[in-house]
Amino acid sequence: MTTTSSATKPGGLRVGVQRFGTFLSGMIMPNIPALIAWGIITALFIDVGWTPNAQLATIVGPMIHYLLPIIIAYTGGTIVYKTRGGVVAAIAVMGVIAGSDFLIAQYNEQLLAADPDAKTLGQIHMFIGAMIMAPLAAYTMKWLDSLWEGKIKAGFEMLVNMFSAGIWGFVMVIVGFYPVAWLVNGIMNVLSSVVNWLVDTNLLPLTSIIIEPAKVFFLNNAINHGVLTPLGTQQATESGKSILFLLEANPGPGVGLLLAFTLFGIGAARASAPGAAVIQFFGGIHEVYFPYALMKPVLILALIAGGMTGVTTNMLFGTGLVAPAAPGSIIAVLGQTYRTDYVGVILSVILSAAVTFIIATVILRASRKKDLEKEDAFAAAVAQTEANKGKSSEALSGLVSKSETTTAVAAAPIESIVFACDAGMGSSAMGASVLRNKFKKAGIEDLKIVNQAIANLDGTADVVITQQQLTDRAKAQSPNSIHISVDNFMNSPKYEEVVQMVQDQRKEA
Repeated sequence: MTTTSSATKPGGLRVGVQRFGTFLSGMIMPNIPALIAWGIITALFIDVGWTPNAQLATIVGPMIHYLLPIIIAYTGGTIVYKTRGGVVAAIAVMGVIAGSDFLIAQYNEQLLAADPDAKTLGQIHMFIGAMIMAPLAAYTMKWLDSLWEGKIKAGFEMLVNMFSAGIWGFVMVIVGFYPVAWLVNGIMNVLSSVVNWLVDTNLLPLTSIIIEPAKVFFLNNAINHGVLTPLGTQQATESGKSILFLLEANPGPGVGLLLAFTLFGIGAARASAPGAAVIQFFGGIHEVYFPYALMKPVLILALIAGGMTGVTTNMLFGTGLVAPAAPGSIIAVLGQTYRTDYVGVILSVILSAAVTFIIATVILRASRKKDLEKEDAFAAAVAQTEANKGKSSEALSGLVSKSETTTAVAAAPIESIVFACDAGMGSSAMGASVLRNKFKKAGIEDLKIVNQAIANLDGTADVVITQQQLTDRAKAQSPNSIHISVDNFMNSPKYEEVVQMVQDQRKEA
């Protein structure tokens, strides 16, 4: 049974980039705790750390060079083909790591033979290699398994499964060692050269022209996880910090825009802006400010100016983070700030917020009369933002109340409810928490209410709650569940209907 409204079928280059970025994010985000742990060890124990310790500092190299690429590859393989795909992907990425080291050692040997005083290349850490090898290894393993599925004689299944995965892991190690390692080394060298050129020519602030609009249209994951995180990690390994971690994570531009709406906006946008500012600045969920920019796209110029101000400030102060700040909360940013860089980083956030606030204020004041004639523009902007994202977001849809479909009537006992979104983290967890509290107040505490990625739905959930654009995908994953589409994830009237449905069902029982 389902309750849905018609969802727009996404397509085109923008959606393709979104999906690509989502896949990259799915590999990186679950492993951010490992990056944070590595950042803490780096910040504390390297020669220029808070408490230098030569023994503990030996952990830094193996973690970044081996552990992090392997767990990223395992996570990516698991997304594609569960544990079997994860294991083969983890095997395969070792080929890329070893191949890259071999190529660099060969290059350095030739370089030193020609000039003993030449500066040699350091190790390249295979984040990009892991993100290439994981889907390649897992998808090919899945395809191979399909060739002999149902054709293995009884009693030989385990033998075939184990040896096929081991042999294919061996093949993928060779593939990683030669062509993929060569390719990734080349990509990293090109990207590093581009970034170094931008830094040397003082043009790094221009990246905000790409990054800020990309964030509003949910295209930033491909840039952030595909380029900035690998390059930033490489820089942090060499110098202890990287400015690249601040290009996308700086919460200043977003909070500046929301403060402008708090003081000079109108209607629902003004009423919801203060709460959105708290979520964005302290919670790190940047997407809550995207509808405010979309309702008046010229405001993206204010975000670009703020972003450029923040990057310029960090360049002038030579500041950076020791590891990625994820989510992009001021708490995460300060937690990863290099020990001597707090003044520069804090100033970059304040100044970027101030510049965005000033420019956004001018724009809002200049168009205030026209905006009063279109007070429903904010609701339309929220809907457009959710369509751009193509995935559920309780933080976003909590900004406004919108009409929703009627809840279905359950035929079977309801024992489990799943909030499903693309990544299964963050926003879906918030929605699950809200509904869990409503059931608790109603005296019902034995229901299983969890959040999951849509890809992980296994058909066992009695009720699946999704944002409207995702309902069709959720139905395909879990066709026998009751599917409920909602708009307002943080305070949806649908939740009361779900609670009532369960109460009525238990009264009848």
